[in-house]
Amino acid sequence: MPTARSPVGVILAGGQGARIGGSKAIVELRGRPLITYPCEVLREAVGEVVIVAKADTELPGIPGVTVWVEPQTPRHPLIGIMHALSLAEGRPVLSCPVDLPFITPEVVRQLAQAEPGAAPAVIAATAETTQPLFGCFQPRALGLLQAVGNVSELPTRDAITAIGALTVGVDPLTLFNINSPDDLLQAAAMLDQIRTTSRT
Repeated sequence: MPTARSPVGVILAGGQGARIGGSKAIVELRGRPLITYPCEVLREAVGEVVIVAKADTELPGIPGVTVWVEPQTPRHPLIGIMHALSLAEGRPVLSCPVDLPFITPEVVRQLAQAEPGAAPAVIAATAETTQPLFGCFQPRALGLLQAVGNVSELPTRDAITAIGALTVGVDPLTLFNINSPDDLLQAAAMLDQIRTTSRT
């Protein structure tokens, strides 16, 4: 059973997906809706999983997964995290964008179990980049994000930096995200390679 301190797994699915032609949640990757990849991993790693999306977001049916409907406006990734924090009843939120099909339970647990100290969040990073939407946000992050001002007018990384989030190094593969049809093709080829390697 979840404890007061165990994080809620949250899939962020409220984006428009303009470059890929619509809701990323229903885009198929090797015969499966894209959202099922991170959803399956979060469920294994932290247990409870919810989806945060707009009221008009197209979603596949996923048994046992609740949908939290975020405000229709503004459209900004941090709105989903803030909404999840407001509904998590004092528990941390382990957030993950819908378009990260290569996250692993090990990386999710690494983020969930990291000791943030005084920091309000820990987010995934590599030597080259950070993924500010894939991380574990403590309850106090909500007030800090609200204090930043109108977060919808800030780049996500700038807002996360402003609240003093820490970074945790992860395998670069886990941060491969899908924004376009070309990314989808590349991800399919990568999945095939991973499956071939695992059989040898």
